Amino acid sequence: MTLRELGEHIEQYFIEVIRERRKGPFDSFVKGFLFVASRFYLRAINTRIWLYDNRVIRNRAIGCLVVSIGNLTCGGTGKTPIVEIFARTLSQKGRRVAILSRGYRSRDKRGFFEKLGKRLFSKKKKFPRCIVSDGKDLLQDSITAGDEPYMLASNLKDVAVLVDKDRVKSGLYAIDEFKTDVLILDDGFQYLRLKPHINIVLVDSTSPFDNHHVLPRGLMREPIEHIQRADYIFLTKSDGSPRLRHLKEFIHKHNHRAEIIECCHRPKYLEAVFDRGRRYPLTSLKGKKLASISAIAKPASFEFFLEELGGELVLKRHFADHHRYRQQEMIDFINDAKAAGAELIVTTEKDAVRMPRLDRRDIDIQFLRVEIDILSGQESFDQCISRICFI
Repeated sequence: MTLRELGEHIEQYFIEVIRERRKGPFDSFVKGFLFVASRFYLRAINTRIWLYDNRVIRNRAIGCLVVSIGNLTCGGTGKTPIVEIFARTLSQKGRRVAILSRGYRSRDKRGFFEKLGKRLFSKKKKFPRCIVSDGKDLLQDSITAGDEPYMLASNLKDVAVLVDKDRVKSGLYAIDEFKTDVLILDDGFQYLRLKPHINIVLVDSTSPFDNHHVLPRGLMREPIEHIQRADYIFLTKSDGSPRLRHLKEFIHKHNHRAEIIECCHRPKYLEAVFDRGRRYPLTSLKGKKLASISAIAKPASFEFFLEELGGELVLKRHFADHHRYRQQEMIDFINDAKAAGAELIVTTEKDAVRMPRLDRRDIDIQFLRVEIDILSGQESFDQCISRICFI
């Protein structure tokens, strides 16, 4: 077992404890420890935000319009398609857009001396760690870029995608090098160093605030009341039902000024993982025996889509969020899928970019392309886009 795999197992264990799936004596002890740790985390978070609010620590304005898109919780809200729809719409409106990501779980392939040389001799211009796309060409693989930045860069033309933990640095580079006039902070709600003009927060309507505890006792990055910083709130994975009225009322108690936009993630088509561009209609799933494989925060919604589209799931396999598949894992899964009688393997688009290329073609592997549909609040979305375009 590699260190990465060990880390994934530990992460999975803590998630099961947090969600009350483990209830043994040791698990109860761990839960108590996590609760105490979460009190310290909460104090640290509140102190940090107070320091920025009271200008003890000053955030930066870098001469460009900044749109932050992020979460209160750790993953699972369906953020990447929202970032994509904003970037695409703004680009179509004539804005020069760059997406700034920290590149979660990406790998820096540069050697020690290359990094040192960049620091010592690149004084005039500070280069970001990774330029995934310059708006014209895809310049990195998914290992270096991280799965989400790579996926965004693959799907968006005329939009630059940059990866660096220091998004002030990558933002200044984008402005200077690509003449960017709109910066989108991917997962930017907690990134306080760069002052946003518009703050967008996503809330998963199926599990809005998890167990309401902050890290590490829960999966909240910040307490619920901090949603007051948001200008627009997207309720993702909505089914448009009246039950969401209570959730909206709850949100409005903490933020009465933000516009609330309901949206859902809608399957659009299937595409071959190892032959990009070869697409299939959703109707091709009907009546088929499927094997699903995924490494995302909340796989249940993905598997629900497959069954709703008429597929029969004969095998389901989950890995830790952002898991990078090994060749042998995929070979073993293909063998298990065939043994279970599967006619097709289906995964998510985010998983597809993390899969090693396979030579065998005895069973097809496709990913489900999902896009955002706005169910209510289209006027608010259009207003938000106009506001960005004319600031």
